[in-house]
Amino acid sequence: MTFQHPASKHEDGGRGRFEEFAELASNFTSSPLFAVVCVCLVGAVVAVHVAGLPTEWQLLVGDALSAVTLLLLAMLKNSERRAEHAIQRKLDAIVRAMLEQHQGKGGQAYEDLKAAAEMEERL
Repeated sequence: MTFQHPASKHEDGGRGRFEEFAELASNFTSSPLFAVVCVCLVGAVVAVHVAGLPTEWQLLVGDALSAVTLLLLAMLKNSERRAEHAIQRKLDAIVRAMLEQHQGKGGQAYEDLKAAAEMEERL
């Protein structure tokens, strides 16, 4: 296991299993269905406390809520890091293209800029 930046692991455009899962989870967590699931979980916490159910039930519902929170944190951080890396690569490509233009030569920086602009589709 390496502790590289998530976007740096697959420069060739391919994504690993975690990146695919993170993308799927990000799409799900931004859906109305997930909002309903969260409201139901919070409702379950309130209902268990109001009903005075045994402590085991309170712990079960509280643990489920904690697990969802932890998963959301991991998905949010992954998404943030990938977006940060994509923005930095785009900025670097813009700077290189501007420097090439200023120096009066064209070439690879334009291709890098074009590739960086299409990066969002791959991430």
